[in-house]
Amino acid sequence: MRFQITALAALAALLPTTARATPDESPFARVQTVRPAAVEGNWTKMKMPDGGRTAFASISYMMALDDDWGFGPGVYGAAKGNYGGIFTVGFTGQRRWRLASGTHLAASLYVGAGGGLSTQQLRFGGGLMLRPELSLRTETGAWYTGVGISQIRFPSGNVKSGVGLSFTVGRSMGFPSFSPDDAGRPGRASQRTGLGFDEIAVTGGFEKPRASSRDRSGVPLTRRIGKAGGELRQYIVDGSWWGIEAAGAAQGGADGYMEVLGNIGQDWALFGTPRLRVGGQLGAGLGGGGTLDTGSGLLLRAGPTLRWLTPWGPSVRLDAGFTYASSGSYSAPYVRAVLAMPLDRSPVAFGDDMSNGIVRVQQLGASVLHLPRVRFKDGRREAVSHLAVNMSREFTPYVYGSALAGSAAAGSAGAYSFGLVGLGLQSDPLWGGLRVGAEWLVGAAGGGGVQVGGGAVTQAEAWAQWRVGERLRLRTGLGEFRTMRGSSQSTPVVHIGLSYAFGTLQR
Repeated sequence: MRFQITALAALAALLPTTARATPDESPFARVQTVRPAAVEGNWTKMKMPDGGRTAFASISYMMALDDDWGFGPGVYGAAKGNYGGIFTVGFTGQRRWRLASGTHLAASLYVGAGGGLSTQQLRFGGGLMLRPELSLRTETGAWYTGVGISQIRFPSGNVKSGVGLSFTVGRSMGFPSFSPDDAGRPGRASQRTGLGFDEIAVTGGFEKPRASSRDRSGVPLTRRIGKAGGELRQYIVDGSWWGIEAAGAAQGGADGYMEVLGNIGQDWALFGTPRLRVGGQLGAGLGGGGTLDTGSGLLLRAGPTLRWLTPWGPSVRLDAGFTYASSGSYSAPYVRAVLAMPLDRSPVAFGDDMSNGIVRVQQLGASVLHLPRVRFKDGRREAVSHLAVNMSREFTPYVYGSALAGSAAAGSAGAYSFGLVGLGLQSDPLWGGLRVGAEWLVGAAGGGGVQVGGGAVTQAEAWAQWRVGERLRLRTGLGEFRTMRGSSQSTPVVHIGLSYAFGTLQR
C-alpha cells in the first residue's frame, strides 16, 4: 500500500492546482479518419493429448492498418467436451487479398497466452498459444462467412492440434476517430467514435452455488464465490442494449475461474422517473477454471437489473439473477453492484447538442509484464512474463481509467490469467511529448499454480510514456503486484506497452 500512495502523491505534485477552464469557442474538431474494422468469430475443432475432443470459440476485434493489413485483440475459449475453463487472451494480425467483389482470402496469426485444466497428460507449458489460419471468405453486405484451415498449438506444452477445418463469421464496420492532438477541444460527430461502446463498467458481486454444484473432483461447492470484472455496453435505443462482460473469481477459493459473456437487455423508467430504470438481461458465453465443473464451458445467465443514471454522468446498477452451466455441475444465483462510466452515446440529428462533446484520448494496445519473483502454491519463486491487452480512457486531462487483461506467456505458470481495472493520474506533455503518470488497479487473478489467496489482487505502477508518432505510444513502467488479502503474493512488475491512441467524444 505504501508504494501506491507514494506514487500517486508524487504525481499529484506535477498537476496544476486548478482545473482547466471550459474549452472556448474554438472551431469544432472533426472526425479525422474512418478506418475499416471488423468483429470476427471462429470455431476450431481439435483433439487433445488426453484423447478428448474439444473446440475453441473466439471473438476478435480488428482494425485496418492499411488497405491490406489488420490487427486487434481477441479471446479464445474451449466450448466443447469437458474442458471448460481453457482461455487465452492475445492479438491477431491478418492480411487480406481481394479476389472478387464479394470474396477475399485471409491469412491470420493469433498470438495469445493462457491455458487451463492442466494434468499430467495435458500441459500448457508457459501459456503461449499460436494459431495460424488461411481462410476463404464470402461477403454479403456487411457480413461475411468463411471456411479455412488452421492449427492450434502451445509451443512450450504438449497441447497441439492437427491442421484442420475452421469456420469464420464476421461483420465489417467502421472505426471513426479524432486525432489525439484534438484532446480537450470541443468536437462534433454524427456517429459513435472509437470502439463504438457507450459505457465501460466495473462489476463486483457474489454467487452462491446450489447444493447440486460440484468441483471437478466431485466435491460439493459450499462457499460463496466473489467475482470482480468489467463490462462494455452499447445502447441500441433508449433503454435497450447489448454488451460484453468478463469477470474472474476474487474470493471463495476458486482462483483461476474466468468467464466471458455477451448480453442483451432492456429497462424502463420506474415511476415515471427517467433516471431510475428497471428491466432484465440475458447472457451467454464461456466460463470455467478454478476447479469449478462447468463441463464444456457454455454458460447461460438471466435476471433483473436496476439502474440509476446519476446527474453527474456515471450510472450505478444492481444486477441479480441465475448462472447455469449447460453441461456441467454448476449453477448459482448471483447479485452484483456495477459502476458505469460514459464513453460515448448514440448521436441524434446533426446539429443537436447530443452530436457535440469534448474530445478525449483513448488507447488500445499490447503489454508485456515481467514479474521476477512470483510465489507458487508449492512454495517456490520463479520469474513469469505475461501478455496482456491494455485499454485506457481519459475522463479529464489528468485523470484516466485503465484496464489490463491477460495471461502468463513465459515461465511455468501456464493457465494463469488476470483482469485489472482502476484509475490513474497523468501529467501534461513535458519534453518531446513525454508524459509521466501513476495508476492503481484492482481485480482478480488465478490459475497456473500461482499463490493468489482467494483471487483478489492489486497492482500499482509509476510510468513514463513516449510519443512514437501521431497515434503510437510506447510506455514503460515499474510497480508492484500483490494479493489484497494477506501477504501471500508480492512481486515487482516491469511493464512495457505499445498502444494505438485515438480521439473519441465525451458527449
